[in-house]
Formats: sequence, C-alpha cells, structure tokens
Amino acid sequence: MNGSKTGSSADWTAINTCVTPGGRFVFGLHKPHFRATNMRQNDYVLSLGQAGGRNQLNLLNFPPDDVDIPSAQAVYEVANPFPFRGVTYIGKTWADRAASDPTLISIAAPSKVSMGQAAQKTLGISGKALAELITHLPGPLKLALATTSTDPQDLKHLAENSCHFVYDDHSGLPKGLAYGPDSNGRMKPKIFNAGLYEAVANNPCLDNAYKQAMVLRPGVQGSSEIIGEWLQPPSHVFEYLRCNSYIPWGHYAANMAHDAVRYAVGDLTAEDMTGMRHLYYQRTYIRLADELKIARPPGRHCLSAATVENLRQAIVDALVKQNDLDFTATLWGWNYGFDYAPSGYRLHASHQQIHQQFALIPRQMPVSGDPIVKSRPSFACGDMIAAFTRQFKNTTGASFFDCYENAIRTNKRMDNRLYGHSRLIIHEDEQVMLFVPKAQTSQWELQLMPRKAAGNILETDTPMRQSLDNALLIAMRILTRLGATMVTVFESSKRFDAGENGQRLLYTFLPRLPESPGAFSEAQLRWINGHYPEDFALACRLHLEHALKGYSGET
Repeated sequence: MNGSKTGSSADWTAINTCVTPGGRFVFGLHKPHFRATNMRQNDYVLSLGQAGGRNQLNLLNFPPDDVDIPSAQAVYEVANPFPFRGVTYIGKTWADRAASDPTLISIAAPSKVSMGQAAQKTLGISGKALAELITHLPGPLKLALATTSTDPQDLKHLAENSCHFVYDDHSGLPKGLAYGPDSNGRMKPKIFNAGLYEAVANNPCLDNAYKQAMVLRPGVQGSSEIIGEWLQPPSHVFEYLRCNSYIPWGHYAANMAHDAVRYAVGDLTAEDMTGMRHLYYQRTYIRLADELKIARPPGRHCLSAATVENLRQAIVDALVKQNDLDFTATLWGWNYGFDYAPSGYRLHASHQQIHQQFALIPRQMPVSGDPIVKSRPSFACGDMIAAFTRQFKNTTGASFFDCYENAIRTNKRMDNRLYGHSRLIIHEDEQVMLFVPKAQTSQWELQLMPRKAAGNILETDTPMRQSLDNALLIAMRILTRLGATMVTVFESSKRFDAGENGQRLLYTFLPRLPESPGAFSEAQLRWINGHYPEDFALACRLHLEHALKGYSGET
C-alpha cells in the first residue's frame, strides 16, 4: 500500500466509496421493520378463482387494521468503488438462494424455432405456400421470427420480404442487391423494410450467401473507407473510418471482414482479438506520432507488433519534452450482440459481425453562451476516475487503485458464510487481473485492470497489451458461456498529459440481462442485484478452463 492515511474517517465517508483507505470493502445491511398505518376506507373483496371447489378470495389485500412488518427482507447496500456510479442493492433472500448453488447463475440457451416445421406439422404446407404465409404475417410477427428463428429457410423468406436481391443463375443464391436512385439521384440498395432487413441480417442462422449480399461485402452498408487491415488467415479484420460520426472528430471501427464471418464470441479466435486490438493500438500511435511530428513507417501496410512497440516508446519519450497534444485521451468500446423487440424497439447497439470502435478525444473544445468562458475540456469517461482518485488521495493520503486491489485480494463475503467462496478474482497473470466488482451495476458486471499503474495504452508495453487482449477475450467467452447475448464493454483511461497519478486503465463489461431492462432505480444509479458478487465470480471460474483454451498465460 502506497501513501499514508492523513484524512479522518468522517472525511473518507463523505466520498461514498466502498473501498477504505486500509484497502478493505465496507457495506451496509438494512434490516427493515416498521408499521404502516391503514388509511383505506373501503374493502373490495373479490373472488380470484377456486381452489378445491372453494372460492379463493383476495382477503389478504384488505387488512382491517394497521399493518405491522416485524422483519422484512434484509437488503445489502454497497457503494460503488467509484462514487459517480452509484450504489448497488442486493436482496438477501435472493442472494442466499443463489449462494446455495452458484451454477444456477446462468441464462438458458434459446430453444430452436422453425416456422417452416410448425407450418408443415399443423397446416401441411411448405415451399411456396410457406413463403406466402411468411409474406402475409403481421410486421411484429415477422420481426419476432427474424430474431428468434433458427431455420435458414424461414430466414431466407424473411430476407426476401425486406429487400430486392439479384440472384446467381446457376446456384439460385443471391449474388448482390438490386440498386436504384434515391430522391437525390444517389444509387442505393432497394430495401423496403429496414427494420426487418436489419433483424434478419443479424441472425447467425441466416445462410452466409444472404449475409454476404446483405451486410458483409464491403460497400453494401455504405461508403465508409477501409483504411486498415489485419490479415493472418483465417483471421481477417478491416479498419473502417467513420468520418460523419456521433463521436466528434470521427471514429474508427475494427470489423471482422467479409471472409472471416464471426457472429458470436464462440467463433472468435485469439488471432481475431489480437487483430482488432492491433488496429486500435496502431491507429492511436500513428495519429499521436503525426501530431508530435515523429518519423513513422509509411502507409499501405500493417505494422508489426515490434514496430508498434517502437513507435509507442518514441511517443512516450517525445511527450517528456513536448506535452501540448491536441488529442489527449482514447475512447474504445465494444457493443456485442443484437436483438429487436417485435414492437420495434432495438435492444442493443450492435450489428452483424464482431467489431470494436475507437477514437481520440480532444483536450479542449470551444464553448459559447458566456463571453468570458471560451473553452472547456472535452468529456472523457476516464476523467471522472481521475477526479475521484485525486479526491481519495487528498482525503486519505492513500492511492485508490492500490487500496482497490488490496480490497479485492482480501475480500470477505457479505453473508459471513464459512463454507462459501470469497474470491472475486476470476483470472490473472503477471500483468492484469479480471474480477467481479463488489458493487455490480449490471448484475453480471466484470472489470479488468492492470496490476500496476498503467493508465492508458501509451503506458502499456507489449506484454501488458497481450495480457489485456487475452483477458478481454477470456471475459467475453465466460459471459457468453453463461448465456449473455448482449454485452457492452468500454475502456476508461487516463489522459496522456495527466502525469503520474496512480490511475489504472480499466475495462468494464456490462451484460444486458433479459429481465433487467432498466427503470427509475437505475436512472437514479440504484442498481438492483440478486446474488452475492463472490458467487458470480465462482460461476465465472467454472467456465475459465474452457475460456483459456489456446491461451498460454498463467492463471
């Protein structure tokens, strides 16, 4: 542990983090008991049905007097290690049930769905009659079938209900889309049901010939330039430029190429992950080298790992003398998975093929509205961590991330079970640790961080980057084996010009669970959970051996 504790306990509690200056986790346990005054005027006793020939009445809903609650469900309250992320509440009854068998922490795999088989069995129709039936389904049912069917024939008919194909005369399979001019005279594919098109194209069970024609072939989704490539067969990754981006100053996307179809983490190889991350490192270092006027290799080829590392070291050396970059932070994220509700609500931000996005964030942006204030820092999520760790250091004299790691390593269960598992760490090697945070914001949240003060990818050497890349894949393999189909992953990093402040690079994994859509509680940063973090960590470790296949790091 670095630093001495100089602040008072009262000063520390004002920060509202579960990590103490002594490197431990603290949490609270609510044991509610109360009386509710009965203010109801009338009774509305009704029959709910019958049980054994007798009416089942709703008498319990209409108590005659005040209601005494001597002991309601106990609820744990755990402040997030990072106060700006709120507080997690764990229902003790639910968590105790999960603790009795952590293998129950999973999502069941979806069952096979085939409209064609059902129609053949019940109506005796197939072929053209089946295609006609699917054509006349109401729109919401088409969307539901497009996202859930595991029958390629169903999906073929749905695809043909969404756009015009051009077919190969010999195979009868689509070889592309029909194009026509839009209202501005630009040639666009003839897509007449965009929602259905997107839903069916994202279904892994769609025949690859249809995937290629609809979304995989470069150019079919637009004119975004491909300006980078990782090619080590069978792995193949393109880097797309998104110049008109929702991210100011544009962003880049490392996207599995058309000839390396990867719709699921189970299909993703270690080489694929290396390739996507290599393009992120390469693009970031090239842009910074150009800004610092550092000589670098010419374009039109992919840099070797050794060249990327040499370029990183040159940037680090240059920043010692020149630290006036216009772009001072990275943005990296991964939206994995896709779903569409029959009502038309899109349930996740991803699309077909595994891809990751990255960008650089400027130091400052001009602002208007006040004649005195001319500029302010452009937002980067890592800045919130920097501000908090600075407050923690000023208040306690201790380094937050040192305290956080110590709390993770010395963790004890909330429920004090002597026979329970208390370990939060899922996987670690000499460079990084993958773990379950004590206060999960998603019920299945994981976090990944270096074991030393590396705050951004400029401060990560080759072994560190390799460990991060491998651990990212391990985490995603574990989560998807547990049944997660939609996962958001993002990086929180230190500004390049922040100096030595003890901040560590942090990756957060946030699976979206079927019955956790988010509501007012989550909008208030009150996160509801039904298991102890230690039991989720055990559930993850049960899949670790499978996730580690092909990875030579220590565990």
